[in-house]
Amino acid sequence: MGPSQMLIHDLYGKIGDITPDRQALTLRHLTDLYLVGAAQFSSDDVALIDEMFVRLLESIDEAARVLLANRLGPAAKAPPKVLHRLACDDAIDVASPVLTQSQALTDATLIECSVTKTQDHMLAISRRKTLSEPVTDVLVKRGDRDVLLSTVRNAGARFSRNSFAVLVKRAEGDDILADCVGRRPDLPGVLFEILLEAASDAVRAALRAERGHEPAAIERAVGDVADAIRSEATTQTQAHAVARVRVHSLNRAGKLNWAKLEEFAKAGRREELAIALALMARVPDEIVIEIANGSDDDALIALAKAIRLPWETTRILIAPESEGRTDTERLLKCRIAFEGLHQTDARAVLDARAAHHPGTTRH
Repeated sequence: MGPSQMLIHDLYGKIGDITPDRQALTLRHLTDLYLVGAAQFSSDDVALIDEMFVRLLESIDEAARVLLANRLGPAAKAPPKVLHRLACDDAIDVASPVLTQSQALTDATLIECSVTKTQDHMLAISRRKTLSEPVTDVLVKRGDRDVLLSTVRNAGARFSRNSFAVLVKRAEGDDILADCVGRRPDLPGVLFEILLEAASDAVRAALRAERGHEPAAIERAVGDVADAIRSEATTQTQAHAVARVRVHSLNRAGKLNWAKLEEFAKAGRREELAIALALMARVPDEIVIEIANGSDDDALIALAKAIRLPWETTRILIAPESEGRTDTERLLKCRIAFEGLHQTDARAVLDARAAHHPGTTRH
């Protein structure tokens, strides 16, 4: 048992004897211990810490809860029970940092807060980096105008067709909301036309001017994709050609990002992942395919560092969840190597590899 674990177990044994005037201080120390040693704690350790957090939450004041929420909210991982308690806190100053920032919150908790808490809680949820369809379904159904506007303006929000229909209905007589809904690129065409029918002349003119070119553009894009696939297929497999065109289309649309890389990795879409990494790194596809299919973690780390990927994304590339159980020791070694590698050195390694690779062409 390491020093941090010993401190946690010692603190757990004394938790019932802590006087009220020292509870806030104890909470700060417990938070420090968790944030510093989170990667080292076992699931049993985390459960123990979670229980202590919950017990301390029952007696500390709002100011202490706000401090705790602001520290745990941005954390990549946090004990689930205390996170749920903070997210569902009646005080919005406590709940907001967690609802807005925590990536560890489940959709179930977000939906629970949307159903049982205030409009301010829903407004905080609407500002998250991403929102799934089940969550936006509730926000659209229960949210006031501020919540709707914030949700619709969130580029990371995904809406079901039913939610879009509700938004179009609620936008009647509201030019600002109608304009925001109409500018969503994922709004189905038939609902866009319904929205235009109820919009004011000014909004209708603005939206038509912005989206009026779409049918012709879509037709051209389909033709371009077909031509590109035929061209790529002359030297590559059809699957690789289709994947390459798909990835380059995402890039042109500004949608090729870290989240998309993680999506490819988790889904086992290796062709698209390799092509996306090659495009970001500005090296031939063959280089990245060679790295991805090999067993050289250092090469993959250099690739990730060269294109400034964060560790969390790099970790998923090294050990995708689709491949089963993670090798903790391997990941720890990779993390140390990743943190110690400078971006310029990684770029030099990648460029040298590309320069000595025969028969390839840069992106």
